[in-house]
Amino acid sequence: MPTFVDQTKIEVQAGKGGDGIVAFRHEKYVPNGGPAGGDGGRGGSIIFVADSGLRTLMDFRYRRKFKAENGENGRIKSQYGRGAKDLYLRVPLGTTVYDFNTNEEIGDLTENKQELIVAHGGRGGRGNIHFANSVNTAPEIAENGEPGEDRVLRLELKVLADVGLVGFPSVGKSTLLSVVTKAKPKIGAYDFTTLTPNLGIVILPDGRDFSIADLPGLIEGASQGVGLGIQFLRHIERTKVILHLVSMDPDNGRSAIEDYQKIRKELLSYDQNLGKRREIIVATQMDLPQAADKLAKFKQDLKQAAINEPVYPISSVTHQGIEQLLNNTAILIEQVEQEQAKENIKVSQVIKEYRYEKSKKDEFTIEKLEDHLFEIKGEGLEKLVARTNLDYQDSIIRLARQLKNLGVDEALRKSGAVDGDDVVIGTFNFEFVQ
Repeated sequence: MPTFVDQTKIEVQAGKGGDGIVAFRHEKYVPNGGPAGGDGGRGGSIIFVADSGLRTLMDFRYRRKFKAENGENGRIKSQYGRGAKDLYLRVPLGTTVYDFNTNEEIGDLTENKQELIVAHGGRGGRGNIHFANSVNTAPEIAENGEPGEDRVLRLELKVLADVGLVGFPSVGKSTLLSVVTKAKPKIGAYDFTTLTPNLGIVILPDGRDFSIADLPGLIEGASQGVGLGIQFLRHIERTKVILHLVSMDPDNGRSAIEDYQKIRKELLSYDQNLGKRREIIVATQMDLPQAADKLAKFKQDLKQAAINEPVYPISSVTHQGIEQLLNNTAILIEQVEQEQAKENIKVSQVIKEYRYEKSKKDEFTIEKLEDHLFEIKGEGLEKLVARTNLDYQDSIIRLARQLKNLGVDEALRKSGAVDGDDVVIGTFNFEFVQ
């Protein structure tokens, strides 16, 4: 049986854009020639694609680094470089992608064939065909390609199911799943029989259907990582309805009401919103002798605890109560979906448009490292330097003009820089001259 992997860390590196080039026309019958350096091609992006055929993140367990191809450099005769192909990586439905360093959620893949760009390829640099003007008709200026995005990601898989089965180990979750669906989970009478979430589809005689997941058994302290712990609690987040199974086995040595309250405590400790999730209490193993007495005591204890939810007694062995449970579950799912649809309408009426505001690219800081040595840091400036081809004097003059227009010269003077001081921007070093 393949290992179930539901969380992993990977690094993705999008492709660098191709460099633009400096070139000139030299055909025999073309007087005066002119600039003819083409642009570089775009670097490949890295794109996740949701695939309903995948069940785990196993593909990312042994390979952790993914790199897209670079764009081709520009060519002579004004020919553009070829753009690189994007790299597509398949992930299972229910995968949420986070930035590992900031914990920012990048995207959530919940529909088959849904795509998410996780690292954008760099733009190709412009060739010298773009820099000719009436003053400089033969510019030796070209841009380097932009580096592709390099990100460390955390992938987290949360099983997509309408219904989640929760309860202590060995309360009959796997048995119930095997009875109501065609799923074939491993079943046994010992703790942690289920080591991976099992998913099945329930199809009712009237044509209604819903997905149901048997989630690994919880124990007290699971939300703090005890036992299988928090690694499986995340799978409950996406369910619309929780079926809370409580064993009526009179010989298991446990109190039914305590079992119920302990699991509820773990769910709320993990996420307070789970307290709002619709729940059906299911009393299992009713075929056992004296199970009815334990059920009566459980109902009395629930009433004393001011819990007025109905209890559905079932037996997965004799199929007692299964039909009623499934019908009522289907009805509750429909109610939840209608409520969620209304909530979505309300949200869309309030939030007309969401815009992500990036930090201003012209912002920079200046730090005096030592006497006569300054370092300038800023995303925009560092990218500007990286895109400048410093092999040509025209390109260097253009960069100096751009830095001045961005206020770098004035900021250096205010920071105490004088003629002859060294200035560093990324990998570029120059001498400050007022």
